[in-house]
Amino acid sequence: MRYRTLGRTGIKVSPYALGTLMFATSIGNPDPDDSARIIHRALDAGINFIDTADSYGDSEEIVGRALQGRRDDVVLATKAGRPMGDDPNHQGASRRWIVTAVENSLRRLKTDYIDLYQIHRPDPTTDIGETLSVLCDLIHSGKVRAIGSSAMLASDIVEAQWVAERRGLERFHTEQPPYSLLNRGIEREVLPVAQRNGMGTLVWGPLGQGLLTGRVRKGQRNELRRAAFSRHLNDEGRLDAVERFISLAEKVGLPLTHLAMTFAISHPGVTSAIIGPRTMSHLDDLLAGLDVTLTDDVLDQIDEIVPPATDVGTLDQAYLPPALQQASLRRRPASERAAA
Repeated sequence: MRYRTLGRTGIKVSPYALGTLMFATSIGNPDPDDSARIIHRALDAGINFIDTADSYGDSEEIVGRALQGRRDDVVLATKAGRPMGDDPNHQGASRRWIVTAVENSLRRLKTDYIDLYQIHRPDPTTDIGETLSVLCDLIHSGKVRAIGSSAMLASDIVEAQWVAERRGLERFHTEQPPYSLLNRGIEREVLPVAQRNGMGTLVWGPLGQGLLTGRVRKGQRNELRRAAFSRHLNDEGRLDAVERFISLAEKVGLPLTHLAMTFAISHPGVTSAIIGPRTMSHLDDLLAGLDVTLTDDVLDQIDEIVPPATDVGTLDQAYLPPALQQASLRRRPASERAAA
């Protein structure tokens, strides 16, 4: 395993990070003991980076139990910010919530510290200085070692770095955006901005939320297509691109999963890509591709299918800023729209 440095933190992490959403019993694997075996298998294979979140059902608890006796060997990342119930204050990035959320995560994970604590989604209702201030306090208290953002726009990343410098606060050390053969939009600004600011990048969705497993084919019914969370599987543009990637993978003699994962970690701005196996066979398939490299010729052919900085369709979990969600932010009041 060739480890990489996570931004400027000095922390060494594996190019694959183990995502744990599929270990939640209500979402993925219903057997916590089996999930623990998958975690141990990943650790034994050299993966030392685990990413979870407080909103992933009982995932943090399952991870915490599995890491007993092995905690010091793991770079453990978790996230907060997604709603945790109906209370409007049990979400977001306010000091009030983050102080509570980190204590809850520490308890569930059965640990005294979190190596990387991330804000799960931008919170436009909270001043970024307020968020960085509480995260700074958590670092100084020893409960958190590094901090990160997730799904931030390039402009938000720059603002956060600027605010941290002006106010003498800890800055975000990492960013966690979506990235895959099908979704390359972050190549335009997010990855270059993160690189310029010395941030590590932990990308999610490298298998296109299941589309790039090779089990999804155009015109065929399958389990993934019927899944309620996979509405994007009806996107003909994405399915057309998948068919072309399947052909390319066959031509170069690789499983599609290996082509997809190797592409994701080939960008110099990407530190690690999150894998999200639900079963041991899923994990073993991905581990078998760890030593794969792609030639310039193959990367050029990938660029021909989906050009750099291009997104084919939209991920279900993609973040939409308020300016895109709220029409009132895109339209002047009717009284001001009238012709002069």
